[in-house]
Amino acid sequence: MTIDRSDAAAALSDIDDIARRVRQSRIYQFSSMMLMLWGPLTAVGNVVSWSWPRQAGYVWVAVNLFGVAASFAASAFGKRRTGIHGFDTRVLLAFGLFFGFGLLWSVGLVHFTPRQLGAFWPIYFMLAYTIAGLWLGHAFVAIGLGITALTLLGYFFAGDWFELWMAVVNGGGLLLGGLWMRRN
Repeated sequence: MTIDRSDAAAALSDIDDIARRVRQSRIYQFSSMMLMLWGPLTAVGNVVSWSWPRQAGYVWVAVNLFGVAASFAASAFGKRRTGIHGFDTRVLLAFGLFFGFGLLWSVGLVHFTPRQLGAFWPIYFMLAYTIAGLWLGHAFVAIGLGITALTLLGYFFAGDWFELWMAVVNGGGLLLGGLWMRRN
């Protein structure tokens, strides 16, 4: 049996399409795990910040340190299970640069109010999600734009309930996004 040039091209195209879908599925699977980790952490951070506003800075440092450590632990566990390494030194450096740039602007140069900080950080993170989604898939774009829009809505209209609004919108949005990505 011989195949002609057009049949071979079609077969290679099918293989390329399957490889692309498997790659996106793996990315979504790992991202789902991360979103389902960070969603509840973010919700807890917002609730505790609302309950004890004077301790909010310490709460968020603890939440972020725990979240980064848990992310790397989950990546190492996932590598043993699937053979795919989610994080490496470059990702750690990217986290450092990302946090450093955010801290430079939010604390060093601008001195945001607590409410402004409560809106800045989620929007800043969702910008990264949205940009990543241009390459990694539409779910990232939808999650990023959705949480950004709801954050702005809460910033302008939630009043004293903004932190609790963000617990639901940001924490809940990340968790729901993780569940959605798991299905895709």
